[in-house]
Amino acid sequence: MQRTSLTTSSGWLLAAGVALAAIGLARTPQQGGNQGGGQGGNQGGTPGQGTTQALPLTPSGATADSNNRMIAVTGIDVTGTSILYLVDTVNYRLAVYQASGGSGSTQGLKLVGARRIDLDLLLDGLNDKSDYSYKKLRQMFEEQGLLPSAPPAGSAEVPVKEN
Repeated sequence: MQRTSLTTSSGWLLAAGVALAAIGLARTPQQGGNQGGGQGGNQGGTPGQGTTQALPLTPSGATADSNNRMIAVTGIDVTGTSILYLVDTVNYRLAVYQASGGSGSTQGLKLVGARRIDLDLLLDGLNDKSDYSYKKLRQMFEEQGLLPSAPPAGSAEVPVKEN
């Protein structure tokens, strides 16, 4: 039985890996804090409402790499622990690991979670807080003649049974 590919290239999966890296950077605990007269002065906001200071990214920021099969993204979670996201672009699997260092008793590697993502990648949206859903945008583009009325090549429309 031949496996049907969900995509013609894994380039978009690399983009997903980079997005995960960005999330890891955004969730990196910020050190210091704003105690008033920060180094940068008032860098935004209205004068008289305190100061806003832009904090530099930590040197242990997120990284990502890939080959023809896997995408690996590393970062730091909100507790300061190293995190590794692995995406298998052939079998459409995601695994998340947490690694902790320190003394022998605190060192370890923990599988946080794993799942198949092949069906996830077929979703048009889930918990989407966008102004326009995918289907609404597609309809608007088709009405303006910007898209053909048939689904894009390579997309798999999965019928959803409603109860």
